Amino acid sequence: MFKTALLGAATAAIAATGALAADYPQRPIQVVVPYSAGGSTDLSMRVVADAFERAFDAQMVVRNQPGGGGGIGSSAAINARPDGYTLGAGAQGPLVIKPLIGGTDYQLDDVEFIGLYARSLQVMVACADAPFADYDAFIEYAKSDAPQVGNSGAGGANQISAEAFADAAGISIESVPFNGSSEARTACIGGHIDAMVASPAEAKAASEAGQMTPLFVMEDERIDLFPDTPTAVEKGVDFTWSSWKGLIGPKGMDEATVAWLRDAVEKVATDEEFVKTLTDMGEFVTYENGEEFEARARKDMETTKSVLKKLDMLGMNN
Repeated sequence: MFKTALLGAATAAIAATGALAADYPQRPIQVVVPYSAGGSTDLSMRVVADAFERAFDAQMVVRNQPGGGGGIGSSAAINARPDGYTLGAGAQGPLVIKPLIGGTDYQLDDVEFIGLYARSLQVMVACADAPFADYDAFIEYAKSDAPQVGNSGAGGANQISAEAFADAAGISIESVPFNGSSEARTACIGGHIDAMVASPAEAKAASEAGQMTPLFVMEDERIDLFPDTPTAVEKGVDFTWSSWKGLIGPKGMDEATVAWLRDAVEKVATDEEFVKTLTDMGEFVTYENGEEFEARARKDMETTKSVLKKLDMLGMNN
């Protein structure tokens, strides 16, 4: 009788799990975007929501909760009730960089990684009147003089990538932070700094106007937008970096719900209309499952930790 009772309980538990997977979602899924409306993370997540609603008989609502460099909205998603109805737009800055600088009420271990769907690639460019115009000249110059490399803010992804590349290449740079990428771009075009890390879209438009010169792409392989621009990897420096966008949630969600959401992200990220829309927006559509997404985040965190330690910024807000 005891064995029969145990078997019955186990069967009931399995049936309940299956029922949950079949019934989910029963109401709109809210996704917290930790930035203001109109930015790339917000716009891409709205494309995700549209594709989600086309693919499933369910509603996905995007809610903007900006502040604290993305930390406030990310906290809201990570500390939400783990029922699968409050998720978050997972971005590199608030998930990887901010916990290391300090001042967050969450760590990477608190995040349930559901799936990655896009990356924002990065290109190092030479600015107007820079004393170099290609990768080799840039490296040669940086061996004796530290070029001024602009970024969109101290401790941000662009500064981390520039500093991390410098370490990997064995050169020195002088990071020059600005209040956003537009200010850095203005300084670059005006010849007030030597180089900057830009998005491919920024670099393409400015290079065609003769205002910037692409030096190298921070990818494993060359990209279609810059077929003549090398990667650091092919130049012998084992370094890649990109910002990313994915779907996350709080730890503790039911396994069946997590599995359903992961399958949903894969279906959305491989949808032809979704891929075309995001590509037209300048995003590099990349699907990674939850495990791959988490591995990428942890690798980026190790790189970031090394850079922040060198800059004496590790835990500075604790």
